[in-house]
Amino acid sequence: MTSTEFEQKNQQRWQEYERLVTAMENGRRDVAAGEMPRMFRELCVDLSLAQSRMYGARVTERLNALVIRGYELIYRKRRGGWRAVAKFLTAGFPRAVRRDWRLFWLCSAFFWLPFLAMMLTPEHEVRWVQAVLGADGMTSMEQMYGGRDQQISHLREEYGSNFMMFCFYIYNNVSIDFRIFAGGILAGIGTLFFLLFNGVYLGAAAGYVNHACDPESFWTFVSGHSSYELLGMLVSGMAGMRLGLAILRPGRLPRTRALAEASRRALPLIYGAALLTTLAAVVEGFWSAQPLPSDVKYAVGILGWILCTVYLLRAGKGAGDET
Repeated sequence: MTSTEFEQKNQQRWQEYERLVTAMENGRRDVAAGEMPRMFRELCVDLSLAQSRMYGARVTERLNALVIRGYELIYRKRRGGWRAVAKFLTAGFPRAVRRDWRLFWLCSAFFWLPFLAMMLTPEHEVRWVQAVLGADGMTSMEQMYGGRDQQISHLREEYGSNFMMFCFYIYNNVSIDFRIFAGGILAGIGTLFFLLFNGVYLGAAAGYVNHACDPESFWTFVSGHSSYELLGMLVSGMAGMRLGLAILRPGRLPRTRALAEASRRALPLIYGAALLTTLAAVVEGFWSAQPLPSDVKYAVGILGWILCTVYLLRAGKGAGDET
């Protein structure tokens, strides 16, 4: 086939592709954009043939320019850039949480009930809390929350700077959230176990501080980041339970296929949990240990819980919201 014959044979298809690209570049939404990937692949094949058969610069340059224009459109559409990130933050993540609201309350029960039970236990029997923390845990609580001045000096001695505190906390929080999420592969049992364990341990820590340390140094420290850290933990649990349910109840799908589908559905939850965990580490590293008035720290902590609650309940509400 000569260069002229090749061009005449494919001319109509190239013109249709060019019209589609031009329409998409101009922002028109009434075009068949779904045909773009197929036509783009066909044009790439044409360009490869033209180059290998040496049909000349006129043909190859034209095809190359069309391929570049199509690639930029597809790449921009798939990557989305900041617009996709903004859409996820303002609608995608909170909608994903609301869509699995039953899992949210299940995970909340497995964390908050043991947390509250252990926190209130020292009023009646402190030995339960002591057994959970152990000697090293109680010593750590006393060093960290023996008083606000003692707390600041301990943190400076332990970490050296706010940035190193941030690095430690993000490593610690991510490792906890990952275990909670990955436990879902054990039919959800691992996720529920780690939520229960964290509820027991954190509740024991809070109860022991209230009983034997300086409660104000503890609550002013944790108040600012508690909403982001604990909600990130619960959302990780939701993602883990989504995997667990796919194993327990795959429906008509093979378990491997059901697990793959559940992973895709859990992906927005994982992204959101990572965002909350990172935000918690930023606040914990750069704000929580600052020597500010208690009222200010409590106000910031309460505001964080209010904002998170309103965000998860209301953000992205609309026609496309499935609740």
